[in-house]
Amino acid sequence: MMMPFKIAERRTPQNGFSTVELVVALAVMLVVTAVALPNFVRVYRNYQLNSASAKMANILKQTRSEAIRRNRQVICRVAGPAGATSAWADLDGSTTVNANEPQASFAGGTVAPVPAAGVPGTAALAGSIGAGVTLTAVSPTGGSVTFDSRGATTVLGVYAFYLANPGQATWGYRAVILLPSGSVQEWAADGTGAWHWVN
Repeated sequence: MMMPFKIAERRTPQNGFSTVELVVALAVMLVVTAVALPNFVRVYRNYQLNSASAKMANILKQTRSEAIRRNRQVICRVAGPAGATSAWADLDGSTTVNANEPQASFAGGTVAPVPAAGVPGTAALAGSIGAGVTLTAVSPTGGSVTFDSRGATTVLGVYAFYLANPGQATWGYRAVILLPSGSVQEWAADGTGAWHWVN
């Protein structure tokens, strides 16, 4: 008598992940996120501060360039309510922003020009720029600086435009310094006011 052949059962491979594998993968992702998130937030905050500083420096440079190009005085104005400050080259002398004038806007809730009163270490910043330097802070709600036809400031002095996130002083500060020659420098500080030259 012949014995019937027994057909071997084929096992099909399982697709997907087991619960243990998923838990381990999630745990690894959570650890990596917990380590990386503070660094990401710090880099993003610095990016916001540096971006605002660059915008302010660029509008000063554009205003200076326009004064030289037009061979006449041009005023750089900073004005607006807190949280909606604008800086612009007032080419027509109207004291209001026009569409054809170089301008930079600083939206609320992010980094914007701030008054010097709340900025720490301004005396140390002045000393870092040069011996005997006195900084003239430009008001974020109605300040201005005038460039002459050579690109120098019309009133001799070292001007400072301070920038910060008004609601987050611990993020740090930026200062855009305008020298009498019309040269622009960018400085950075941590939340305690330890300043260093950036650009």
